[in-house]
Amino acid sequence: MEYLTAGESHGPKLTGILQGIPAGLKLDITEVNAQLRARQGGYGRGERQKIEYDQVKITAGLRHQVTLGSPISLVIVNDDYANWQSLMDPVASQTDENVQLVYRPRPGHADLVGGMKYQQHDLRNVFECSSARETAMRVAIGNIAKQLLKALGINLIGYVASVGPIKADKNPLLDVSKIRKAILKNDLRIVDQSFVTDIHQLIDRTKKAGDTLGGILRVIVTNVPAGLGSYVQWQTKLDAKIAAAVMGVNAIKGVEIGDGFLAAKNPGSQVMDEIVYEKKNGFSRTSDHLGGFEGGMTNGQPIIVKAAMKPLPTLYKALKSVNVLTKETTTATIQRSDVIAIVPASIVIESVVAIELAKAILSVFDDNSLVRLKKQLADYRQELLDY
Repeated sequence: MEYLTAGESHGPKLTGILQGIPAGLKLDITEVNAQLRARQGGYGRGERQKIEYDQVKITAGLRHQVTLGSPISLVIVNDDYANWQSLMDPVASQTDENVQLVYRPRPGHADLVGGMKYQQHDLRNVFECSSARETAMRVAIGNIAKQLLKALGINLIGYVASVGPIKADKNPLLDVSKIRKAILKNDLRIVDQSFVTDIHQLIDRTKKAGDTLGGILRVIVTNVPAGLGSYVQWQTKLDAKIAAAVMGVNAIKGVEIGDGFLAAKNPGSQVMDEIVYEKKNGFSRTSDHLGGFEGGMTNGQPIIVKAAMKPLPTLYKALKSVNVLTKETTTATIQRSDVIAIVPASIVIESVVAIELAKAILSVFDDNSLVRLKKQLADYRQELLDY
């Protein structure tokens, strides 16, 4: 299984190609679109979310709602393109009227380094592609992966654990259904409702100051069979693949599996998950400090992934920068942006984790037929119990 995305932030549309999903999976497109709408929500979002109404259109690989086993082609139209067509038309010739040079890079964004690498002095050619707008397509593809995992009895959820200095997850849960029920009660995607007002006020103060916020995200995956991934080579370790996928999401600056950096502070007796055995359930652990991984392989415990998201680089109180044309000191370009995008980030992180887990399963078991895949996975689960 593999995928590719394309599209500029204010271009005509986003395009995705997903290959390797087995035939026979019934897709609920309304679920994909609901996830896309959720990605656009959350307290602290900017004005663009009032313009876009993200909906996916599948143009290949699906017939009567069922996958064919062939590549799936997806399209999400950018409604805002109507306001940017003269600047972003893919085929119109360049004129003085349809080019507005952007030459003041934003600290923390890809603007300056991307311009240097690709020899672009109009930085719009960089940030239109490096924009987090692209993650809408990863959410659509990730939801297809989630629906595949669900058909195999595997469930996951991503949510917001903290916003800025406020920790809203002091008693972390491992029950996906309980987490999902709790986070739907607020517009911050947090479990503990008692922090909603404090976080709203923090976001309001930050917006008034012309600043931005980040936070910490958490993903939980349950009912994952032991043995996905491998210890035989570094590049086969599944926790490493998941960490790379999470780091590949815009604005993510740190990833933890299980206790993560806390494990470095505690003695081994408080970090290692002791092994127990019951005939009915086979081998398990008494805790989950290692986040469901040992030796780069899943161990049957819930997978726990945390990600640190930096504050967004577009500040309405612009930071100091340099004009790339004149080399004079100036302030950074101000693009329309959010105060915080932690809610959509939690959905994106959830999506890329789902993609990597689906990849891992389809690399081991049959990726042509869902019926055959289900049988093989069920036989493998029984084999683990009989060990």
